[in-house]
Amino acid sequence: MSDWAPIAKEYDPLKAGSIDGTDEEPHDRAIWRAMLARYVPNKGVTGDPHLTLFVARLNLQTTEEKLKEVFSRYGDIRKIRLVRDLVTGFSKGYAFIEYKEERALMKAHRDANRLVIDQHEIFVDFELERTLKGWIPRRLGGGFGGKKESGQLRFGGRDRPFRKPINLPNMKSDFYGEGSAEKRNWSREGSRDWRTRDRDHDRSRDKRWPERERSWTWGESERDSKEERSRGRERKDRDRKDRDRDRSRERDTKKQRDDDKHR
Repeated sequence: MSDWAPIAKEYDPLKAGSIDGTDEEPHDRAIWRAMLARYVPNKGVTGDPHLTLFVARLNLQTTEEKLKEVFSRYGDIRKIRLVRDLVTGFSKGYAFIEYKEERALMKAHRDANRLVIDQHEIFVDFELERTLKGWIPRRLGGGFGGKKESGQLRFGGRDRPFRKPINLPNMKSDFYGEGSAEKRNWSREGSRDWRTRDRDHDRSRDKRWPERERSWTWGESERDSKEERSRGRERKDRDRKDRDRDRSRERDTKKQRDDDKHR
């Protein structure tokens, strides 16, 4: 556990399927499939992988021209590849953008993530297919993504980093250091971001517990008061019906007496 880090330095399908990277058994079939897969990166892809960004969650109507307009503000672009369906020619919703300089790449990686383009909030990360050892794409059960509804989430990426294991002691890790360009770690956006996020998460969780307790107490008292009001209304209804019934009987008795007198 001494080498734990929120971002995976090497792709392991078993760890990627675990929220904290500590699972010892796969919990879904897709993980088994990824563990058995032998994936070779596409040799037809050209360009420098260390200067390439992966851009996903694009509007299917977004074009290369629109991407160039948005991403050229961070620096000079060498190439944009919007991935399209081979049969229909329609966009698949993701693209690869290669910059001429690393400085532009890092700026776009830092600032462009979660930008809204054509009414879609995009996701930006470094290219992983040719740079992360052991990479297995999503179609083979790997990747860093997935939807909660599918029950096949993958962790260890920028979008969904590993959570700190419960029994892991506080420690320093070289992962948070800056390192050289050759040993690029995938936390280039800064170690403070991750640690601050962890602290904020823990603090907000501690704050939420008293609020939840108060809300539960308030909910119980509200239910009790509603039940009491309901019972009170029922008693009033019964009393009113009893009074109406007694008055009706009195009127009938009085009428009977009057009839007897006139006879």
